[in-house]
Amino acid sequence: QVQLVESGGGLAQAGGSLRLSCAASGRAFSMLAMGWFRQAPGKEREFVTKISGSGGTTYYADSVKGRFTVSRDNAKNTVYLQMNSLEPEDTAVYYCAAGSLVRFNTPNYWGQGTQVTVSS
Repeated sequence: QVQLVESGGGLAQAGGSLRLSCAASGRAFSMLAMGWFRQAPGKEREFVTKISGSGGTTYYADSVKGRFTVSRDNAKNTVYLQMNSLEPEDTAVYYCAAGSLVRFNTPNYWGQGTQVTVSS
């Protein structure tokens, strides 16, 4: 079993930045792909980004490419999401997830979510 705990959400102005963190406990962290999804009010949960166990491979949704950066520190069992040039459309609950890199559309583990609100 893997437990995921997000932190770092909050309020930011458009054009600003936030960094989310997700601390993992349980199974060998470096064996798991990690990533982030988000769900805006009235919308379905959507994929944001994922990173391989080694950190050498990353993928991004087109909507965040060039603005968001995912990284991980396997020594700290933590994955990060650096969000720059934030837009009001980025407002959502952000969920950390863990699982298989190739089947990341259905992660095995989820965090509880952290709210990100971007004001215009």
